[in-house]
Amino acid sequence: MFSVLKNLWRSVRQLSGDDAYERYLRHYAEHHQHVLEAEPPLSQEAFFKAWQDKKWTGVKRCC
Repeated sequence: MFSVLKNLWRSVRQLSGDDAYERYLRHYAEHHQHVLEAEPPLSQEAFFKAWQDKKWTGVKRCC
C-alpha cells in the first residue's frame, strides 16, 4: 500500500512540475560532468526563474 501511495505522490509531483529542480540536478550530474566544476548547476531560485521566464515569455495563444 505504501509503495502505491509513494508512486502516486511521485506522479503528482511530476505532473505539477514540483520535482523539476530535482530532475534538472539529476540530468546535470549525469550529462554535464565535464563542466560541473567550471560551471555549477543553477541554484533552485535561478532555475525556477528561468523555468517561469521560458514558460511565460512570448505569444501563448492560438489566435
